[in-house]
Amino acid sequence: MRYLISIILFLAGTFLSGSVLANNSYTLSGTITDAETEEPISFAYLHIEELNRTTVADVNGRYEIRNVPSGNFTLSIHRIGYLTQTKEIVIKEADEVVDIQLRSTLAGSEAIDVVGQQENLEGSNLEHASKKVVGSDLRRNLGSTLSQTLSNLAGFDERSMGSAPGRPVIRGLGDERVLILQDGIRSGDVSAQSSDHAVTIDPVSAQEVEIARGPAALAYGSNAIGGVINVVRNQIEPNVPSRITGSATINGETVNTGLSAALDVTIPIKDFALSFDLNGRTASNISTPLGEVENTGYRSTNDAIGLSWVQDWGYLGGAFSTYLNHYGIPPDPQGHPNGVDIEMQKFQYDIKSEVILNKEFLKVIEGDFSIKNYTHKEIESNGSLGTQFGLVTTNAEIKARHNSFGFIDKGSFGIWGELEDYGVIGAGTPDANSYKFAAYLIEEADFNDLHLEGGIRFDWVLNQPLEDEPDSPIGNIRSRTFPALASSFAAIYSFSNRISTGVSLLHSFRAPSLEELYSEGPHLASYSYEIGNPELNPERGLAKELFIRYRSNRANAEFAIFHNDFSNYLYARDTGQPNNRRPDLNNYQFVGTEAVLYGTEFSADVQFLNNFVAEGSLSYTLAERTVPESEQQTTGYNSDTRPLPQIPPFKANFTFKYLNSDGLEIGSRVRFAAEQDRVGEFETSTEGYVLLDAFAQYRIDGRKFLHTFALNFNNVLNQEYYNHLSRIKDLRPEPGFNANLLYRIYF
Repeated sequence: MRYLISIILFLAGTFLSGSVLANNSYTLSGTITDAETEEPISFAYLHIEELNRTTVADVNGRYEIRNVPSGNFTLSIHRIGYLTQTKEIVIKEADEVVDIQLRSTLAGSEAIDVVGQQENLEGSNLEHASKKVVGSDLRRNLGSTLSQTLSNLAGFDERSMGSAPGRPVIRGLGDERVLILQDGIRSGDVSAQSSDHAVTIDPVSAQEVEIARGPAALAYGSNAIGGVINVVRNQIEPNVPSRITGSATINGETVNTGLSAALDVTIPIKDFALSFDLNGRTASNISTPLGEVENTGYRSTNDAIGLSWVQDWGYLGGAFSTYLNHYGIPPDPQGHPNGVDIEMQKFQYDIKSEVILNKEFLKVIEGDFSIKNYTHKEIESNGSLGTQFGLVTTNAEIKARHNSFGFIDKGSFGIWGELEDYGVIGAGTPDANSYKFAAYLIEEADFNDLHLEGGIRFDWVLNQPLEDEPDSPIGNIRSRTFPALASSFAAIYSFSNRISTGVSLLHSFRAPSLEELYSEGPHLASYSYEIGNPELNPERGLAKELFIRYRSNRANAEFAIFHNDFSNYLYARDTGQPNNRRPDLNNYQFVGTEAVLYGTEFSADVQFLNNFVAEGSLSYTLAERTVPESEQQTTGYNSDTRPLPQIPPFKANFTFKYLNSDGLEIGSRVRFAAEQDRVGEFETSTEGYVLLDAFAQYRIDGRKFLHTFALNFNNVLNQEYYNHLSRIKDLRPEPGFNANLLYRIYF
């Protein structure tokens, strides 16, 4: 506990120190115009990547970003209907004016690299390991959950259990191996624990979604071998806009009679920025080709209010947010024949600050502090409480960004701490606390066309039950301590403005979670009786990736192969044995095993005949675990390896669309999934399927407002199909035909 108190005190000192610092910051401003017509472009979204400074251009194309330190930065400019541009900027010891011209585009995907590769752009041609999703791609694929929104990206899948509980899976890796953040802070829920638990982040108000891999991921955790997903909502604004800005959204769909609405507004008040982020969703049961799926409706809201004080020395701000969700889990004859209702709520308090130093070595110091109070109740059909989860998470972090020294161009280092106070009612799992501390260092260097990234992170984890139970039915329940190092390295070489290739390595570490160590009891919502293992060792993995990218104004392509080797892969293994206390539920035993996951991804888009774009992607993951001799003798399984469960099949998407300069986009998409017959023990296979989608988007550019419309038709032929990662795939198919209409206005 002492380390956490020290971090909080240091954080408070960081906040207070800014008021006595001299003016170390400057203003970046300019005008954004159309490269052909030279007319101003309104509502362009600008983002200084290294500082998380954002703003939106006004109706005259003017933008202004305050309190920017001197140095070299990457400025990303995105506007619907125009080519996303990244530009290297240099801020000297004076305010800087940078005028920007954007070119209209009909190019395909707007899911771009953090540093773009367009032949007509100035600045760096070096690419990074991270990506982000913005613009029309975000609107076209916007779903009711974050996992639905990302599921059509190459390598992404969705672990689901009805409408509300969905979580992203990347290259076959999910749960604790994929970190989910909002504005750089962990979500503070238990969605990684079980398939019936929802993620407490709604994507409807996302300005962009960042996906970090490689060394950059070590800033957030040593266990993110699958990747880090950061939903950017900017609830604490780092910049005061020149006017009131925001957007309003309304969305409806037919497959579940769903309706959602959202409003986000930022109001400038002298040196303060006041922000509101409000949204709500409601839906009935899902319709499928075989009929309605009972108890799959939901009602949710995810709201926030934030206030930030922006000065020349930096900013200080706070936010309060709530997440409320009441959703159903479908009936299961062997677990709960009438289904389970889940009531979920989270209250979150955040403080963030940034102090600009502009010293010879240190550029910026950032700090954040967060408290999240999460409660999750699973209610049986008779109204009785089945299981209740309570989790209070306290996070604190101090991070510094530094200038170049020696051959290092830039980097960051920081310390991070977390305290989890966890309790469960309705199961034998003991109340427990988890204390976590980490320190990390991430550096970058450029040598002409070669870009290098490297990182190292030390983690110390103490998992401590409130009471030791040496004679527990699952073993000796006691405190466990896990210290370890994780490291990562990436190298990207650009042969030209168009072609680059790279390799990345990540040596990951993950301490067993409280659930994996100490769980003991029925979990009706997930149809299982969960049994922890107090003797589990940490999970260690070595991830390798090799990729090649091609970028031009008319075509983009990326091919990657990956190999993830685990010396101790932790998962809940279905034993196939009914529990003695609950014969209607199988025992799921948490175990560690040697495992390997490997595969390939490919994505491409090409523009032809001026107004047509073709896009395609494919992904394939193979996964297997080592079967020890003792298990071979017990089960009679005569092979050294066996497929891991819950691994997605080979998948491919193909999209064809027509676009014009008036803001119209219309097209169709074919989704293909192969049969998945490489299954784990007691896991059923799923048949392949082919689905047809259609979509249309339109925008109206006004002087004061920007209107966007998106109409999507999913599963047009009402095809019966099954998601292999769905926990209810043996009972019910996926949703049938769905029409989804989204309207969003920017102001």
